Amino acid sequence: MPEPLHLKLTLENEVVVEAVPTLGYVHRGLEKLCEIRDFNQMVQVVERVCGICSCLHAVCYCEGVEKIMGIEVPRRAKYLRTIWGELHRMHSHLLWMGLLADAFGFESLFMQCWRVRERIMDIMEATCGNRVVISVNVVGGVRRDLSPEQCLWIEEQLKICEKEVKQLQGALLSDYTVKKRTVGKGVLTKEQAYQLGAAGPTLRGSGWAQDARQTGYAAFGELGFEPIVEYDGDCYARTAVRFRECLQSIDLIRLAIARMPAGETATNVDDSLAEDETPTTVTGRPGDIMQAYSRDKHHRFTAAPPPNLDVAAGVLAAKVKGRPDGEAVTRVEQPRGEVLYYIKGNGSKNLERVRIRTPTFANIPPLLTMLPGCELADVPVLVLSIDPCVSCTER
Repeated sequence: MPEPLHLKLTLENEVVVEAVPTLGYVHRGLEKLCEIRDFNQMVQVVERVCGICSCLHAVCYCEGVEKIMGIEVPRRAKYLRTIWGELHRMHSHLLWMGLLADAFGFESLFMQCWRVRERIMDIMEATCGNRVVISVNVVGGVRRDLSPEQCLWIEEQLKICEKEVKQLQGALLSDYTVKKRTVGKGVLTKEQAYQLGAAGPTLRGSGWAQDARQTGYAAFGELGFEPIVEYDGDCYARTAVRFRECLQSIDLIRLAIARMPAGETATNVDDSLAEDETPTTVTGRPGDIMQAYSRDKHHRFTAAPPPNLDVAAGVLAAKVKGRPDGEAVTRVEQPRGEVLYYIKGNGSKNLERVRIRTPTFANIPPLLTMLPGCELADVPVLVLSIDPCVSCTER
């Protein structure tokens, strides 16, 4: 699964002298869609910025809209967002570990990493209905809940995952070949990481204890979170950070399940209807109504409904509440680093502007600093060490 990151390398013999990136080959114009999709529908759009961290894109976007509209999200919803967000972090890191093993030619270890990842994806499928883009976040909270039985089952699965991740950690980080290819390779000093604006494991692998989860978004302010830090600044340190973060995510999920309060999972939120639109009550089974809960005057179905639905005798009806008017900046820690959303609303159902700064974009300048002086054979591992996601970067 190589990322389409285009680098023009200048070489002297087998040594890289200069690296120049070329971006934009997979630009999809997702930010522009805010002009034709309403703010509720945009949740599904931002989830498609990157499938691997789709849940965290949705959390960041929803928190921005909630900040503009002054919406108080139920505490249980915050804990649920934390649980699913950390499952996505594990899913992403395990995928990356498999790709790293594959880069070294360890095909068996590659399959073992992805086998553990399958267990995480099974948890997401069982609790959300999908394995990658789980679509549980809505403006105001989440659309799904976890039963006590599901929580117990998740803890059982995580116990197995913890044992397997520790085995992978020992196999990969203790291997002579891995150390030969990563220790002292692609060194990014603490000062360089700060000056070049590195993010995520790339930043924390160079000695900076900086993580957006320290801001306390979702339920992290109640879980006593502390970032994972390594100090050598090389490929090996960045690999160690990701392994340790996988194990930390397991601990955070356990703690979130243990402390998760009872209560509602969403606050009633919906956009007002335009002057030429009228609300339509749709009757039928809830599963069918989730696909079509109202129509406008052109008889077009709207997107999946927000959580503020009254349920009575099989009838669901959306309530009108308001529209975002103002601007907000929100930050969330994705597996690759800090993602930043700028959201501006003008009081209409469509947002005026959505601007996304992704962690891979922040990590490209550090990568261009690591590459000069390395051997050509080390370039794939160095590029992989920042865990690039070009889908996020170019969106």
